[in-house]
Parts: sequence; C-alpha cells; structure tokens
Amino acid sequence: MVNDGGGLTFAVLGRLRAWRDGEALELGSPQQRTLLAELLLREGHAASAAEIVDAIWGEKPPPRAVGALRTYVSRLRKLLEPGRGPGVAPRLLVSVSDGYALRVPREALDVARFEDRVAAAARARACGRLTEARDLLRSALALWTDEPLLGLTGAQVRSRRDRLADRRLMALETRLELDLELGTPEPALRELAELTARHPLRERLCALRLLALHRGGRRAEALAVYEDTRRALSEELGLEPGRELVEIQRRILAAAPGEPTPDTGPAAPGERAVPAQLPGDLADFTGRGETVAELCRALLPERPQAVVTVAVSGIGGVGKSALAVHAAHRVREDFPHGQFYADLQGTGERPADPAAVLGSFLRALGVDDAAVPDGLAERAACFRTQLADRRVLILLDNARDADQVRPFLPGTPSCAVLITSRAKLGDLPSARLMDLDVMTQGEAITLMGRVVGTDRTEAEPEPAAQLVSACGLLPLAVRIVAARLATRPTWTLATLNDRLADRKHRLAELRVADLAVEAAFALGYHQLDERARRTFRLLSLPDGTDISAAAAAAVLGLAEREAEPLCEALVDASLLESPAPGRYRFHDLLRLFARERAEAEEPPRERADALRRLVEFYVATARASHLLTSPGAGRREVASPAADRTFDSADAARDWLFAEASCLFAAVGQAVEAPCPAVAPAADLLLMMDGLFEYGAHGREFEQAARAVIACALRVADRRSAGRAYLVLGSVYYHADRLAELVPVCREALALSRAADDPLITADCLVQLARCDHHMRRHEAARERLSEALAVFRANGDRFGEANVFGALGRVYLALGHEEPALVATEEGLALHRALGSTHLVGHALYQLGIVLAGTGRTEESAARLTEALTLFGAHRNRLWEGLTFFRIAENDLAGGAPERAARHAEQAVAALEGIRDAWGHAKALAVLGHALDLLHHPDRARASRLAAYEIFLRLGVPEADDLRVLLGRGSAREEATVRPVD
Repeated sequence: MVNDGGGLTFAVLGRLRAWRDGEALELGSPQQRTLLAELLLREGHAASAAEIVDAIWGEKPPPRAVGALRTYVSRLRKLLEPGRGPGVAPRLLVSVSDGYALRVPREALDVARFEDRVAAAARARACGRLTEARDLLRSALALWTDEPLLGLTGAQVRSRRDRLADRRLMALETRLELDLELGTPEPALRELAELTARHPLRERLCALRLLALHRGGRRAEALAVYEDTRRALSEELGLEPGRELVEIQRRILAAAPGEPTPDTGPAAPGERAVPAQLPGDLADFTGRGETVAELCRALLPERPQAVVTVAVSGIGGVGKSALAVHAAHRVREDFPHGQFYADLQGTGERPADPAAVLGSFLRALGVDDAAVPDGLAERAACFRTQLADRRVLILLDNARDADQVRPFLPGTPSCAVLITSRAKLGDLPSARLMDLDVMTQGEAITLMGRVVGTDRTEAEPEPAAQLVSACGLLPLAVRIVAARLATRPTWTLATLNDRLADRKHRLAELRVADLAVEAAFALGYHQLDERARRTFRLLSLPDGTDISAAAAAAVLGLAEREAEPLCEALVDASLLESPAPGRYRFHDLLRLFARERAEAEEPPRERADALRRLVEFYVATARASHLLTSPGAGRREVASPAADRTFDSADAARDWLFAEASCLFAAVGQAVEAPCPAVAPAADLLLMMDGLFEYGAHGREFEQAARAVIACALRVADRRSAGRAYLVLGSVYYHADRLAELVPVCREALALSRAADDPLITADCLVQLARCDHHMRRHEAARERLSEALAVFRANGDRFGEANVFGALGRVYLALGHEEPALVATEEGLALHRALGSTHLVGHALYQLGIVLAGTGRTEESAARLTEALTLFGAHRNRLWEGLTFFRIAENDLAGGAPERAARHAEQAVAALEGIRDAWGHAKALAVLGHALDLLHHPDRARASRLAAYEIFLRLGVPEADDLRVLLGRGSAREEATVRPVD
C-alpha cells in the first residue's frame, strides 16, 4: 500500500468497527458507516460517487445525495487523519477520478487477513501439510465475531453480507473436511449437525455429514440424512442431489457395514492427452499487478459451485489478450489436465466457427476423428462429457458475443473459462465481468522503457510522460511508439512527441509494420450497424470531456429515450465509456478516430447542425437553470429555439450547471470557432452560466470564453452579443477583485447594451459599475447607478434584479451615513427574496442586512442575521460566502469586545477564502484576524496577518491598503477601536 495506515485497523466480520493504536473510534451515522464499509471492502480500489450513493441510499437517493456524500467523506477524513493540516492532501481517503478510494494496508482489515489465511491454508493443504492447513483455517475463522456488517442496512450491504457469509461457510466446509481427513469425525459431527440444520440445501455440508456419520459407524443414520436432503432439494428447489452426494450414497451402500467409505474424489484421468495450447507469455508484460491478482483470484475460487467463467472486456488495443495470456500462465499449474486456447476472431469479417474450434479441442483430448460428432450441439455435449472429471482452463480470445462462447462452457465446477472480448458479454450467465482500463502513466512509461531502453526514458522524463499521454495510456499505442523509437536510435523522445502533437495526424503516426491503432479501432467500428456508426461519429464532435444522455440526444437530433440505447450499445461494444449513469465519454484516441470517420462520412452541414443543436440545447437548459436559481429574474431573451428543460428543484438546476460546466465552456468555444460562428447562442450560454460565479468557480475559463466571444462578436458586428460577453468579463474581473480592469470593460458593456436595446443587460452593467464605485468609495456615483438600474428592473418586471439592487443600495446608503434608508432598503431586499422563495438568495439578503445592522450599532441583531445567513450558505456548500460571512461575524465580535471569539471566526474565514478567487474577502479576513490577535497580545502573528492583508490590498489597488499601512506603521492597534470596515 501507499502508506502505513496511521495505526488504523478495521473490522467488518461482525459489527463495523475501527481502532487507532488499539483505541476504538466513533464511526458516526449509519450512512457514514456504510461509506466506510463500501470503501474498505474494495481493498484500495476506487468507487465512483454513483456507486457509493447507490450503496448508501439504494434506488431512492435524496436530492442532494452527492453533496451529502462529500460531507461524509470530509468527516471520515477528519476521523482517519485527525492531524492533517489545512491544505495538506489526504493520504488515506483519497479522491480518484469521479469517486474515492481508501488506501490502508491490507493487513489493517480483518476480511483481508481472513482471506490471506484461507489462501495460505489452501497452499499448505496442496503440499500435504494438513494440520497446518486446519490451524490456519481455525485462525481465519476466529476473526469472525458476528454476522458481517452487522447493523448496516440496504440492498448493497445485504449483497456484500451474503457474499462474506458464503466465504465463511466455504472456509468452514474446508476446515471440517480437514477434520475428517485428519481422523477427528466426532467433533466435526456435532458442528455439521448444527450447520446442516441451518443450511439444509447446502449439498457440500450434507456430503461432509454423510462421510462423518459413516466413518463414525452410523451408516443407517447417514443414509437417512441423504434421504432427508434429497427430499428437501426436491420439495424446495425441484432438484435432485448433485453428483457428489449421489456418489457418496452409492459408495456407502456398496460398503459393508463398518467398512470405511472409499475416497470420494474424482477418479484419476489416467494416461490421457493433456493439451497445453496457451500462447507464450509476453517477456515484457508490464504492470497490471492488481488486475492480474484479481483475475487469478476469480479463476481460482475456494469452492466453486459451477464452472468458473471470467470475461475481460475493453477497447481495442487496451491489452486484453496480453493480460489473459499472462494470467492464464500464472494459474496453469492449477489446471493439471490441460489448457485450451482459441482465437475466436470476433472482430473480423468471419468470426471463428464454434463447431470447428470444438472439433479441434476434442481431437486435442484424444478423441478419434471418427468419434467427433458432426453438429455444434453434439460437439458441445461431447466436450462437456470429456471434461466431466478433468480440471482444465479454456482461454477464448477475441470473442464476438455470448452466443459464440456458450458452446465452450463445461458443465463442471472443476473447469474455468477465461474470455476476452470488446463486447461486455453481460448476457453470459454467471460470468464474472471485468472491464480493463488503460495503463497508469507509470506502467506506460515502464513498458516504453522495456522496449526502447530505460536509459532513453530516464534521460527524457518529461517527453516520456508526454508521449504516453499522447497515446492515451493505451498499451497498443505505447508499444507502437516504443517500437518506432527502438528502430530509430537517433530520434529523441521529444522528436516523436512533436510529431504526435498535431491531433489531426496523431493516428497516422501511431503505426509501425503491421500494427496500427487506427486499424484496431476500425475492426470494432465496422461491426456496428449504420445507426450505431452515425452515433459514434456525431458524438465525437463536441469538445467536452464527456456528454450527458440528454445532450447526446440533442447532438443526434433524437429524443433522449431513443438516444440512450444507441449510446449504451456503443458502451457494450467498448467504443464509448460510461463513467456514471447517463454520462458518456470517449477514450482520447477513439475520439480522434471517430472524428476522422465523421469528417470522411458526414457532410459538413450535418456536422455543423449537430453542434448547433447541442449549443441550442445547452442555452435552453442553462436558461431554465438560471430562472430557477434566480427566481423572479426578468426573462433575458436568448438565441435558442429549443424548449427549456424542466428541473425538479433549484438544487437540481444548480447541480446540473456544475456537472456540465466544462462541457458548456467547450460548447462556447466551438460555437465561436466554427466556420459559420454561432456567436449569439455562445454569448447567451455564457450569460446563463453566471450561477457558477457565486461559488468562486471557473474564473479562468469564464475569462477565456468571454474574450473569445467578444472577438467573434466584434468581428461580425454583433453589438448585442459583444455587450453580453463584456458583462461576463466584467463579472470575472469583479469576482477576482481586478477593479482597475473592471471599469473600462463594464463601460464598454454598458455602451453596447444600450446601443443594442438590451435593457436588462444594461441594468446588470449599471449594478456592476456601482459595485466598483462602492469599493473605491465613490458612494454617490454608486447610488446614482443603482437608482437607474432599479428603474430598469422595475420597468421590465425583474424582481430578482430589484431585490439585489435593494441590498446593494442599503450598503451604499450606510456608507453615505443614511442609516434609516439603509435599513429600509436592505429589509425590502430581504422581503423580496423571501417572497421569491430562494433560500440561497435569502442568505445573500441576510448577509447584506447583517452588515447594515452592524454599521448602525445593532451588533446583536447583526450577529443573528449573519448566523442565519451562514446556515443557508452552509446548506448550499457555498464556501465563498461562508468565508465572507465568517469575517463579518468576526468584525461583530471585535465590536462586542470578544477578541478570542473574533480570532476563531476570522481563522475560519481565512481557511474558507484561501484558494478561492475572492482576494478582497481573503485580505479582509486576514486584517480582522490581525486585529484580534493584536488584542490577544500576539503581536508577531498579528503583524504577519496584517502584512499579508496589506500586500493583497496593495495588489488590488483599493483604499484598504492605506488603512493598513497606517496600522503597520504604528506597530500596534490595541488603542484603535477596530479596523474600519469598508463596504
């Protein structure tokens, strides 16, 4: 494991428990305990957020399930690593892709120790050390204290509990079998009587009881137990006893009373052919350690009840065949009666005929040509008969589908079948399905080094990392790149990197001799029908990292219910990935291949229409999100004929915006870069995404997108779109405290929106300029702009804008010394937001009112309003406004003569605002913290906080820098009343 686990140990074989250095930990709520159990049982592997939500809440998760999950993760991290400081990445409960993994040593978990001891017992038994094997099993079983995962509920938990209980029962059966082999049937008999009473349909337990009874001289009782078991199986399941039970009964009947029962194991196969058909293992097979171990465990379960079938799927070139051959060599000694191999050519135009392959298998077993049946069904039956008393491994490589595989499946649990396929084979009964992902970066670089020489990869570590990244970490692509370098010793890694930099020609570079990534992808592509091929081509056009089912439907011009099955068919064919329910993404190289196919096979008009439908869908959906999260807002006209999407709640609308953010920015970029740019939808989409600003998110992406839209709009003389994009750019500058850049941008936005007769955008520009005036203490100018904006909002029925203006006016009136109008304005803004029904916006209004109340000396009322606002911001996971509210509360604490409490709240503000793009708020929190520390007689820490705040204010060019310069010059401010708040 990656770390030492911090002295933690865990137990799931009973009630879920955890200890640190022997001291029990309080694990929290049932949901938090379920999260911990889910991660523990994955043994370091990642669980996606969707999988964890399903484990905790099942089919009906709460509306804010992902937010609640983040809370539980945060609490568990604090519990598991209490000494981890702010800004230090967690070592144990880590974020992985779209989920989480718990990285603790294997020996820290009781179920892992249980499995290790069971495996050690199997090895000891295989070497004839029966007593040691039994002792190991006793030690393993002693780890169980009760029913596994006791106290936890839910379908996933029940499923895991059942699997764990079955593992225990299998270990117990093996231990009882060893008791009989070591000649101690009497103690085993008592235990077997209790176990068969609890599990009357478990044939292995009944078989062991028959043997124990007969060896103890209780032949008649043994036969009676057999009859009871036969009757129970018939009545409960409609089945007759299996071969093992029938064979034991036959041998008991054949033995004279008192005569020991002969060995009940299968007869030795004698001198028969032992096929050994596995291809040679790759000498440079690299990485995949955990996957190989998991595959070997799947092929070698302790007590299989049926034939073991494992199917490995994945995209072309991901290394399925190499992995399967490598794993097969690892376990071949466990299959002493033979190993079969066949390439079923499932991706070719003519897949292998199962009847022909079965014929070759039968001949390899020594069946005479004349005895090989003609038909497929007859050959399959003959193959099952030949394998009935053998232990063999069958590797079926490159299968087309489950129908091609079924005839090869043996009928006995002593055999195992390992299959590779690009299809996921979900319709193969009882198969263990494994989806093979690409390599890690380290594995890919190691593989490259084994081909070209580690001296070359170590000499150019950065180009090596860039090369494998350009290969999408796909093993086939990495091998091709490595082979090209190996045959060109004068090339540097950077040379080939430059050749791969052009994405349009990357696939052409990824070929050597008869190996080509493009050819591997083409095999899967040509297996699709035309509808699936069109889906594959069109879905590659958007630049977003992934795409939702609804957005995919827009691209395809279909209803969502029609589009989703087409997407899922591509997932089943390993041509598309589904990282979460209802979301899809391409491997990087597959996207390039799909785009090449789109450019070759789709007319330019169809490609343009697909992207136009997507951006129109995004505009309409973003507008619906905006109207729901900004209730009462005037309807800003947008350039989209698509119908608005309906959201269940404002939270759902906000969650959609965050989930789709990267895709929305990508759509804006593509819209303005198109040969016939769609600048109006791009500007409108950017405008409707403003809810992201509230959370301090995506400032850089907003700036890049706004500049791109402005350039395009000015080029085509679209004043309306240019004005809207300038407004967004102004919001970027405002939230980043870039006030000097903000003013000219907002003035440009104001002029353009007035010229385009875009009234609500004009009002938004006025509010933005007023905020800047207020920051720079030009309060009368701010009041005039806000009054003008208020009139526009009222004239256009925008109650949301009206409410926001009242909050801002209250702050401006306070700065002008007009206390009563300040209170009236902020209270009116609060009343409007309450009437509109958005709790999040009520939080903002309470925040504004709290500041005004503090400014009028009503600190207790202010504290109450700010605390209420803090609760609402916390409920919405808005760290930015939580931080700002904490520093306002700290100011109140100082005014009330409570510097210790002020320091605590200011530290919370600093922690929340550090790293978030609100530099002004961060500096204000540092300034307040400095004053509180000064009053608490910590002069060095106080000066450090003030100095940090001063440097930020100085960089921002705001008047607060002058205030702090005075205080820093004095060296102490204990005699000052407070750092003067600037609103």
